Amino acid sequence: MAGFPLPASADVEGYRVIGFDTVGSTNTEAANAAMAGDSGKLWFAALQQTAGKGRRGRPWESPYGNLAASLLITPDGETESFASLGFVAGVALNCALEKLIPNARIASGIDGADGRSEGASARIALKWPNDVLADGAKLAGILLEGHKRPDGRQAIVIGFGINVVAAPEGLPYPAIALRDLGIAVDAATVFEALAESWVACFKVWDNGRGIAEILDAWRAAAAGIGAEVAVQRNRDVVRGVFETIDDAGRLIVRDPEGHRIAIAAGDVHFGTTATLKL
Repeated sequence: MAGFPLPASADVEGYRVIGFDTVGSTNTEAANAAMAGDSGKLWFAALQQTAGKGRRGRPWESPYGNLAASLLITPDGETESFASLGFVAGVALNCALEKLIPNARIASGIDGADGRSEGASARIALKWPNDVLADGAKLAGILLEGHKRPDGRQAIVIGFGINVVAAPEGLPYPAIALRDLGIAVDAATVFEALAESWVACFKVWDNGRGIAEILDAWRAAAAGIGAEVAVQRNRDVVRGVFETIDDAGRLIVRDPEGHRIAIAAGDVHFGTTATLKL
C-alpha cells in the first residue's frame, strides 16, 4: 500500500485514507464502500489506476506516479444542493495547486492557450464544469457520482485525477503535468495539500448554505469568462460569449443574437477551437 498522509486539519475532522500503489478505480472503491454502508469522510488514493473513468463514462488514463483520489462523503442538507459539491471540489483543488505552484497566476480571462513566456509563472484556471487547466492544457479532472447507502441516505463520491509526473498521451486535447511546469512534487504531497484544502472549502460550503461564496471563488478562477466559447451538447452546439456561471452553477452563454442561454451540461471549447465545426 502506498502512503498518503492526512493533514492534521483532516485528521481532526475525522477523515480517513486508504492508499494504493495501483488500483482499478478509486471511484469504484469509494462507491463500494458507500454501498456497504460506510459513514463517509473516507479517501481512496492511488499512484495509478488501471480502469479509471471520467465524465460520461470516458476512460481516464493515469500514468504511474500521478494522483487518483476519491472522497466518499455523506453530506447533510438538501439533496438538491449536492450537485454544487463539484464546485467545492474545483475550488479546493485550485487552492491546493496555488500552494504547490509558486507564484501561479490562478485567475485568467482566457483559457491560457496563448501560453507564457520563459520563466513566467503558470496560468492555472478552472474550466467548466470539472477540469483544471495549466497554460490552457488539462492538468486535472473531477468526477462527481451519487450512490445510495443501505440506510437510504445519499452518499457522494468525488473523484480527482491529477497529472503529477506525466500527462496521458494520444488525447484529443492538450494535457500537461506538474512536472512539465517544473514542479517537483510527488502524488503524496499533492494529496496532502488537496485533503487540507478540501476541509476548509467543505466548511465554507456548510451543507449548501455557503454555496454563494463557493461560486464566487470558482468564478474568480474561471477560464474563459468574456471569451468566445462553443459548448457541445448531446444534440447541438451552442456558440457565443461565456458570460458567467449562474447561482445554479449553469454556464451562461450570450449567443450572436444577444440571447442568454443557460447550459447545465456539455463539453466546452475556447479560443480557436470555439470557431471550428465540432
